[in-house]
Amino acid sequence: MSGRGSIVTDLRLGVVGLGLRGNLADAAHRPGVGSVVAAVADTDPVVRAGVGARFPGAVAYADHRRLLDAADADGVDAIVVTTPDDTHAAVARAALEAGKPVFVEKPLGITVEQCDAILRTAYETGTPLYVGDTMRHTGVVRLMRDIVARGDIGVPRTVWVRHFVAYGGDYYFKDWHADRRRTTGLLVQKAAHDIDVVHWLAGGYTSRVHALGALMLYGDLPRRPPGTPRPAGRHRDDTWPPAARRDLNPVVDVEDVSVMNMRLDNGVIAAYQQCHFSPDYWRSYTVIGTEGRLENFGDRPGDEVRVWHTGPSGYRPGADAIHRVPAGEGAHGRADDRVIAEFCRFVRLGDATDTSPLAARMSVAAGVLATRSLRTGGTAYDVPPPDPVLAEYFAAGQRRPAHQH
Repeated sequence: MSGRGSIVTDLRLGVVGLGLRGNLADAAHRPGVGSVVAAVADTDPVVRAGVGARFPGAVAYADHRRLLDAADADGVDAIVVTTPDDTHAAVARAALEAGKPVFVEKPLGITVEQCDAILRTAYETGTPLYVGDTMRHTGVVRLMRDIVARGDIGVPRTVWVRHFVAYGGDYYFKDWHADRRRTTGLLVQKAAHDIDVVHWLAGGYTSRVHALGALMLYGDLPRRPPGTPRPAGRHRDDTWPPAARRDLNPVVDVEDVSVMNMRLDNGVIAAYQQCHFSPDYWRSYTVIGTEGRLENFGDRPGDEVRVWHTGPSGYRPGADAIHRVPAGEGAHGRADDRVIAEFCRFVRLGDATDTSPLAARMSVAAGVLATRSLRTGGTAYDVPPPDPVLAEYFAAGQRRPAHQH
């Protein structure tokens, strides 16, 4: 990874899974700038056939185990896992056991047990683990985090998130995302991002949840026969209204509307709402503290986060302060570039990171228990805490405290 003197060669990455989140591999392939894709494993022969043109010099494999077996020969320094959610645990644990630092795309797993198994493997092997909670690197979230950290609204006491998912019928109901066996549900697969944002802004983890939800629209739409391929151009096909969509996944049994309430371990009360047949696609965040509140109006570069810290009054659209989401380019407003860069710094130097495997586990755990709640009539459930040994290890930046040596 490093040459003589101050010269640093590119980190050589092995990517497992080059599907929808293959844009992370594109973000990682920056020859001469810090990292390159040196090897790819994907089960799709069409994808493998295009690896050489997409990442010159990269080797393509049909199975992640073959990539790991050849990793040293191929000069692979670290592994990026962007496979479907239900495979994260097996692939990530195999890479960790092979001694290769691992980037796992969110969610960390689809069950609490899977997440804990990954954390345990990282702890036992001492191999670095990183989770791609990209939202922590988006402009709107970082702006809100800075406003909260400065104390502009006092101490956060409640957080509300509304998630409008215009393309839900295309992105999440035409392939494996619609099958709860592959995802648990969209309060894990989709909401893991925003639950993590709630935790980050509020400074705590969910300890108790209850939720309601239903499959209100996509459960009755035409599905394609089992064994048939996903339709070409299925993403953002601009079909409107949503009930006009066709060719849904053969199995559709995840909820397309959900409402989740959370009590955090620091007393903060939070709420998350998700709808997959909204006409618009964005996230609306509100944080209310002891001395004011913030709310975003749009979540893209140039959009506004407004802050009210005087009152009482009626609604004031001008607010007391208006902050602009910083300009950015690329996927997720350059968040993919930033998350890959942070991973590479972590692998090279062991630097502290804004993302956290422990936080990733806690967002999945909250989503899993919320899904259980909405499927049992809204029963409230306690979120199982992590193993204290693992919590201490990851809170310490994946360094064993003296008493654990």
